[in-house]
Amino acid sequence: MSLFERRPASHFVPIHPDNAQKKDWIILLEAGTIVGKPRDKLRVAQTTPERKVVKRYSLFRKARHFLVVDGYDPRIHALYFCPQLYKYDQDKLVPLQGEEIGRLIARSLEAGVNERRPWYEPLDKPPDEPIISGPTQGEFDAVVVEMPSARNSSTSGSPSRQRERIGKPGSDSE
Repeated sequence: MSLFERRPASHFVPIHPDNAQKKDWIILLEAGTIVGKPRDKLRVAQTTPERKVVKRYSLFRKARHFLVVDGYDPRIHALYFCPQLYKYDQDKLVPLQGEEIGRLIARSLEAGVNERRPWYEPLDKPPDEPIISGPTQGEFDAVVVEMPSARNSSTSGSPSRQRERIGKPGSDSE
């Protein structure tokens, strides 16, 4: 660390300048905090489309953008941006809410969660690798996600699962 370089506050998450002005959903996932037998590896901690972005300037006046997330801990949290997603409900596009989007992201990233113990000693430094380090899919217009079917399971091919297409409106290519 340089003599003149300041370390940002722990609730400041560095982001790319292009993400500072977008109106995408902010999804905060939490890993390693659920104990017991029937547990998921990831939990949706927070979802919101609203954001507070601050700029910090370096010694040479280069701006760095940070997202302010209260309670953010890089040991257990991972932050993602996601555009508004839609699903078909009786041939109509219905926007998904933040919690549903967060669960879809958590389900797709569950395989990449690094198993760690949930406690740490006072002198331990934050880990070098993020809590979620799995292969991520590149850009896509549509995604097919396995969703548990609470209703309408008799029309699908499988009684236990239903495949729904989720994507941007107007993107009909597979």
